Amino acid sequence: MESEFLVSGKKPGKVMANQDIPRVSVGMPVYNGERFVAQAIESILSQTFRDLELVISDNASTDDTEQICREYAAKDPRVRYYRSDVNRGAAWNHNCVFELSTGEFFKWNSADDYCGAEFLARCLSALDQDPAAVMAITEPAEVDENGRLLPSVTVWDQTLLPTVPLGAPAHVRFRQNIRVDHLCLGIYSLIRSRALRQVGPMGTYFDADRTVLAHLALLGHCVVIPGIQLFNRDHGARFSQSYSRWYDGWVERATWWDPLNAKRKEFPTWKKLFELWLAVSRTPLPRQERFRCHWEILRWTQHKGHMRRLYIDATHYPRKWIVRHFPWAKVAWNWLWRENRTLNKTEVL
Repeated sequence: MESEFLVSGKKPGKVMANQDIPRVSVGMPVYNGERFVAQAIESILSQTFRDLELVISDNASTDDTEQICREYAAKDPRVRYYRSDVNRGAAWNHNCVFELSTGEFFKWNSADDYCGAEFLARCLSALDQDPAAVMAITEPAEVDENGRLLPSVTVWDQTLLPTVPLGAPAHVRFRQNIRVDHLCLGIYSLIRSRALRQVGPMGTYFDADRTVLAHLALLGHCVVIPGIQLFNRDHGARFSQSYSRWYDGWVERATWWDPLNAKRKEFPTWKKLFELWLAVSRTPLPRQERFRCHWEILRWTQHKGHMRRLYIDATHYPRKWIVRHFPWAKVAWNWLWRENRTLNKTEVL
């Protein structure tokens, strides 16, 4: 029998004695999720496809999350609950549930979200019928804190999933996934575990989940199944709603992914650029297709928003030093970027 605790970040062995390995693993990273975690768990345990395990990793919650999860683990042997001794960040927790999983297929499930009863069955059927696909997802929808469907996407000018034409080559799939005009909900697809292992662990920088999706897109396509079976919850306490701009809450964003980021200099956009380039280089693609993917990364850097983020990354620490010694420089930088009309006095620096 496995330990129920993660001590000092060490994970117990994955395979449980005298039990068959399930075909599907669902990983649920959670931190202080008492409000919605029960519904999220119920939605997985109520799937029409039953050959599954639910791996929950609790990042040292301080609310009633532990009690709720333990109650489900006691009632249903498919639930495995682990609790970290300290909060190690979102990236660690997402990687943890995958490393603890045993199934041929894997799905991340946010503790805020829930699935329709047919989600796993439909996605698994699609992957069984299409060996070239690395992942599958049903049409998603956004709901409010009470589960009511929202009439439109909560982020202006965004889609819930990347728009990828059927039969698109690798560089097109890659390009559409590195764009920031979608909410990255594809990360909650049902994914072939072998493909996810090939991609490697999720990075500890902001937007690392988008890099994971882009790397998966190099390996194969995603099947999008008609019919809404995935419900993404939008609510006020959701971290992604805490900051309306990239440069708001710089430290908070970085430490949410990894608390150790608070003690080191971080350049998340440059890190993402490097990881995207490395993902293309590591993937077995024809030379011409690899060249096209690298070209898409160069085009990505030319986007005004990405150029802005690269600039903010590169100058963040020098600007902090200069402003500390020459406060008037803050006004000059805001004027340079024409932010004086739209930002409050703390947003850029």
